[in-house]
Amino acid sequence: MIEGSDCLLAVKGITVRFGGIVALDGVSFDVPRNKVCGLIGPNGAGKTTLFNCLSRLYAYQEGDLLFEGRSITHTPVHQMATIGIGRTFQNLAMFKTMSVRQNVMVGAHARSSSGFVANMLKLGHVKQEAEQMHERADEVMQYLKLTDYADRPAGELPFGIQKRVEFGRALASQPKLLLLDEPAAGLNHEELHDLGELIKDVRDRMGITVLLVEHHMSLVMSVSDWIVALNFGKKIAEGTPEHIQKHPEVIRAYLGGEAA
Repeated sequence: MIEGSDCLLAVKGITVRFGGIVALDGVSFDVPRNKVCGLIGPNGAGKTTLFNCLSRLYAYQEGDLLFEGRSITHTPVHQMATIGIGRTFQNLAMFKTMSVRQNVMVGAHARSSSGFVANMLKLGHVKQEAEQMHERADEVMQYLKLTDYADRPAGELPFGIQKRVEFGRALASQPKLLLLDEPAAGLNHEELHDLGELIKDVRDRMGITVLLVEHHMSLVMSVSDWIVALNFGKKIAEGTPEHIQKHPEVIRAYLGGEAA
């Protein structure tokens, strides 16, 4: 386990049941601050279920989630971005008829402190906050090379660029922890390489902690500082990429046989 301030997220004994099916069975691990942590496992291992718990989309019957040392068990979904947790999804979750800029600004708006009445009355601080959100969106689009597409409807763009838009929306919320749910799905070889460089740059330049669910093992191994492996809802291993690659339980889970 990671001690004190070095731990951003602590997963403690999370158990999720859907009827008689146990999707997660007492899963525990720590995510170190300012690192990339890969979460791997075969289909049905429980990876997305855990992500949905972290996003507060699923309730868990046992255990706790500590973010910066505080439980988020009772934190409502709409406050997740406010406390510093951003997410992308397996399937693109964007507003396809809205422009790229508007989609990215949705992420920036998630950190807005202005309420409904203040926005309706167009109070002074609302205008200032709106300007800051525009600036934040412009910075993110420039960083992700999306400026040329800023005013185009997101749904009309190639798939790889749409993935960048979703990434940008998550970054615009200024997360401390970024949950990436299969970000490489559907990308070609060049886009896959660029994604790996982007994930490492987000960690190194922005100091954002990343929890990554991904089936592309080459990507996971190249960007992760630490890896947690699940199978049938249980943690079977955790450690450095080098340790995980040689772990007999991980090899058995993926290949169905004994380690060499």
